[in-house]
Amino acid sequence: MNKTYCPSLTEYKRRLSREVKIGDVPMGGLNPIRVQSMTTVDTMDTLGSVEQTLRMVEAGCEYVRITAPSVKEAQNLLEIKKELRKRGCNVPLIADIHFTPNAAELAARIVEKVRVNPGNYADKKKFDIIEYTDASYAAEVERIRERFRPLVQICKQYGTAMRIGTNHGSLSDRILSRYGDTPLGMVESALEFLRLCEEENYYDVVLSMKASNTQVMVQAYRLLVQKLDEEGLQPYPLHLGVTEAGEAEDGRIKSAVGIGTLLEDGIGDTVRVSLTEAPEAEAPVAKMLIDRYTNRAAETKPMAPVVGEEPIDPFQYFRRYTREVLNLGGQNVPRVIVDLSRLPSVEYADLRCAGHLYSAFLDKFQMNDLGADYLYSGQRPVPFMLPNGLKEIVDYSAWLDAGQRAEHFPALAPAEYAVAAARHPQLNFVFHTLGSLTPAALDQLRADSTAVVILHTDNAHAMPEIRRAFFELINAGVSCPVIIKREYPALQAEQTQLYAATDVGGLLLDGLGDGVVLSTELLPERSKDEWLITLDQLNQLSFGILQAARTRMSKTEYISCPSCGRTLFDLQETTAMIRKRTDHLKGVKIGIMGCIVNGPGEMADADYGYVGVGKGKIALYRGQEVIKKSVPEAQAVDDLIELMREDGKWIEPVKLEEPVGA
Repeated sequence: MNKTYCPSLTEYKRRLSREVKIGDVPMGGLNPIRVQSMTTVDTMDTLGSVEQTLRMVEAGCEYVRITAPSVKEAQNLLEIKKELRKRGCNVPLIADIHFTPNAAELAARIVEKVRVNPGNYADKKKFDIIEYTDASYAAEVERIRERFRPLVQICKQYGTAMRIGTNHGSLSDRILSRYGDTPLGMVESALEFLRLCEEENYYDVVLSMKASNTQVMVQAYRLLVQKLDEEGLQPYPLHLGVTEAGEAEDGRIKSAVGIGTLLEDGIGDTVRVSLTEAPEAEAPVAKMLIDRYTNRAAETKPMAPVVGEEPIDPFQYFRRYTREVLNLGGQNVPRVIVDLSRLPSVEYADLRCAGHLYSAFLDKFQMNDLGADYLYSGQRPVPFMLPNGLKEIVDYSAWLDAGQRAEHFPALAPAEYAVAAARHPQLNFVFHTLGSLTPAALDQLRADSTAVVILHTDNAHAMPEIRRAFFELINAGVSCPVIIKREYPALQAEQTQLYAATDVGGLLLDGLGDGVVLSTELLPERSKDEWLITLDQLNQLSFGILQAARTRMSKTEYISCPSCGRTLFDLQETTAMIRKRTDHLKGVKIGIMGCIVNGPGEMADADYGYVGVGKGKIALYRGQEVIKKSVPEAQAVDDLIELMREDGKWIEPVKLEEPVGA
């Protein structure tokens, strides 16, 4: 494959992009990866916008974006800028433009950067299916170019930078008619605008390819870099973001899966983490993702280069072919393993941390939606019968000592596996690192239909080393399933979320991995209860990563925008309310959008949508089709549930019986 977007998938090297001047804070080139976010206050509220901007800068934002949906908001950017400068704040401001070229042309004379969306700047999206001839398509492109040209000339005259920001959900009907709802369509949408910029000798351009689907988002950015190189265009800096990521842990995990995967590839010059929270909460998350790569090149342990082509397609999702071993690999969803090996003892109630809840009164287990598939208990097998469906992995010596019970599956070190006389007839786990995958080890794995590999590493450049190990297996024709194991020191919970989502999520997006096990250090001063809380968090994190990578849907997904000055209701409160009533709908995707700009387009992946269309008025969608146009906000959630009920998607919530003594 002609792959130039990333020199090596196994060696860290940051892509060298063109430097773009944005006020006094340049982006790209040898500059640090920049942090940015977007205000949520009404742009006409000058002092409110100023105060929020100051809080964002204090939190670490190096650029601040403000919506300008019409000319009046664009004009008020001047008052906001004056007040910020009067207060000694020189942060570059970015005007966010949708649908209104005249607002963009005014804002470009005021702020340091404008953001335009090719899908709705001069194009249209009415969800029409239109057949274009080559001539009519070319005529539309020329019309758009002429509408866009004045903005390019103004930006060039005033020294204003521009972001050409494609969104997966807001591709125009014209682009959809030719390329479909695809990463290639996203890339072409931006390139149409970019080619005109270069014709005008205007190069202060930043590009983005944002989507709420992490697979689409990563593929689009990679393809964009590839296409820039193939067409001989400038290596423009890239703005990274997962649009409408959501709130709390889910929003952070989803953002890290998408953004972190690209940072691992050395791609990205600025990061915006879109959370349904106050904008000042976004900057620390972005910084935490970025800081991991400050010394990455120096920390990386060298790996031997791949012989021949790297055996995956980074521009399309294909899951690695594996044979099925019991319930692992093949067409099975990736499995979750909870590591109990460091607990001094395990009691019935302790399995709550793995999503299996024990009721002493009823003497039975119940499993929630995040019930793990396996436990790894190491040298100390669980001393009681496990709940139905839960299986146990034990170290090989303990498996031999325990009488090789049928419900136990052994985990062997490579040296043990090479000489083991006794093995389980169905399933045997083998720990491996890249270094232990010798030709002899690969031969054994290829010949053993019961083998499942648990891949791990202590390399700081962990994800690429594990990816490199997958390449060894693929190139050697080894089709056994592989569990990805990552162990983290005693990090903050949020760091663990972001790092694990990057390391594991990036591999899953490449189609690699049939399961995950996350571990952390056992600190002697921590109590057993504290450790059970940590294990519960790691179990939830594992399921969250699988969901964010779109490889196993185990809970309701909320595609909610981060709010901005266009938002027509309290987004955080509404999202919490909808979540409270619908979070039992496993696998259903609900879009919650503050306004029509972020409406049907941005929730392209959603099954249902809840979109603000006026003060106190909500539109309800089934997919991208509006079903009810002006529902009073007070009854909108009830009507949303009724819509699901009509479609047979609604399930009445079942309250799990609380385990006695839990």
